[in-house]
Amino acid sequence: MEERKILSGDEAVAYGARACGVSLGCGYPGTPSTEILETLAAIGGRAEWSPNEKVALEVGAGAAIGGGRAIVTMKHVGLNVAADPLFTLTYMGVNGGLVIVSADDPGMASSQNEQDNRNYAKFARLPMLEPSDSQECYDLAIRAFEISEQFKMPVLFRMTTRVCHSRGPVTLSRKTEERRIGHYVRDVATKVMIPAFAKKATVRLTKTMHDLADFNENENSLRAVYGNASSETGIITSGAAFQHVMEAAPDARILKLSMTWPLPMDAIRSFAKSVKRILTVEEGSTFLEEACLTAGIPVERRDEVFGFGELNAGRVKKLLAGDVSADPAGAPGRPPALCPGCPHRKTFQVLHDLGLTVSGDIGCYTLGVLPPYEAIDCSICMGASIGAGLGLRKVLPESEARKVVSVIGDSTFLHSGLTGIAEMVYNKPETGHVVIILDNSTTAMTGLQEHAATGYHLDGSPSPAIRLEEICRAMGADHVDVIDQGDEEAFRTLLESRLAANDASVIIARRPCILQMKKMAKRAGKKV
Repeated sequence: MEERKILSGDEAVAYGARACGVSLGCGYPGTPSTEILETLAAIGGRAEWSPNEKVALEVGAGAAIGGGRAIVTMKHVGLNVAADPLFTLTYMGVNGGLVIVSADDPGMASSQNEQDNRNYAKFARLPMLEPSDSQECYDLAIRAFEISEQFKMPVLFRMTTRVCHSRGPVTLSRKTEERRIGHYVRDVATKVMIPAFAKKATVRLTKTMHDLADFNENENSLRAVYGNASSETGIITSGAAFQHVMEAAPDARILKLSMTWPLPMDAIRSFAKSVKRILTVEEGSTFLEEACLTAGIPVERRDEVFGFGELNAGRVKKLLAGDVSADPAGAPGRPPALCPGCPHRKTFQVLHDLGLTVSGDIGCYTLGVLPPYEAIDCSICMGASIGAGLGLRKVLPESEARKVVSVIGDSTFLHSGLTGIAEMVYNKPETGHVVIILDNSTTAMTGLQEHAATGYHLDGSPSPAIRLEEICRAMGADHVDVIDQGDEEAFRTLLESRLAANDASVIIARRPCILQMKKMAKRAGKKV
């Protein structure tokens, strides 16, 4: 029987994956993708948080090679971390369905850049689907598994913040399958990419992409035409941009694409010939525009001002009118800040008071850059705080080098900080270095998710807890100190001592996130 629910796009993807009997869901929490795996676990699917996106994709790939169905979720910058296995996976192919969710963030609501991961589909050569609302998130998640298994290819499932978090009615039309159990069939010629096999694989991949293009041309359900059939203006669009186009240009003729790589160029060309004026409307890069122009389809070029931030109906109207005037200033928002009672506050107060140069990382503690602390000097990407701090130490005069520290969180440290410790020990600067791990016992920025050091799995069941101090000692750090983040004076004294030495030092400043403490109390059966 059909069931109707109000779901966010993230939740709808989880329901679609569960309906397909997905064998495993894995990923790393990152807004706006986080709720996919949380929902999957809540509705009876098997889901787990991996230490980082690369590991998540490798685990998902193994499941799909073994004949299971796997979904791997991450935000857009996470796909950079997973890019290494991604590019080889398209050569290898899969036996079971493998769907890779990239949740892009136009406008950078919670991200350090605005990259458009549609370009990964073209670059890595894999099919890509783009839903525009919650119903399509459910329906296309199911189609993605089917396409993956039909062509034995991973499928990129590109979402954006607005699609991920907007809620809408969803008809759950498919009976949920039992979780699939895989079956391994040995085939080293396609699954071991030594050069001799890879050369054959690239020929095979090229043919598969041609087959996928033909499939998209003939699969009318993956595109639709809306609007006024007699209109002289045609718009090619996809994803969240489609919703804004429908509102901004109801009298235009609109071609909505659901499978946006490889593109159905014959269908697009035919659509373009039916109108006098043809444009693309898309968030991010000029992905569709460039593909059309390369194919000789005379779409109008978009002004670069529309390549930044999210679209809305007002901006789409301006785009269509060629109006490049500045958008009205929005109402001032409340600036982000560390929570009242956050244990990081006292740590950043000490860093500020000592006038240190702080190489920061990605997480709640990035907010230490804002007043009143203004205590972070650079922040590149997950795990980069240690390497960047070491680089600073190696080029600055001693008086300045001794003021450099790296700050990283516990989840981020497990994500990509371990190799930084290896670098610090192996190529120690003359002045040594100090790494501060702010351990608040959770992945706080994305909603208090578990990780490998918390002692719990995604679903709340107990797990072994990795001890960060034992890792650092085993890797050869000269000093590994564990201190309560709340003890400001003790932290200051310890930090000054380590800064004065020429040693490779790790200080683990540990105290649970104030919000995580409520969660921990509930687990212990205590009143909160």
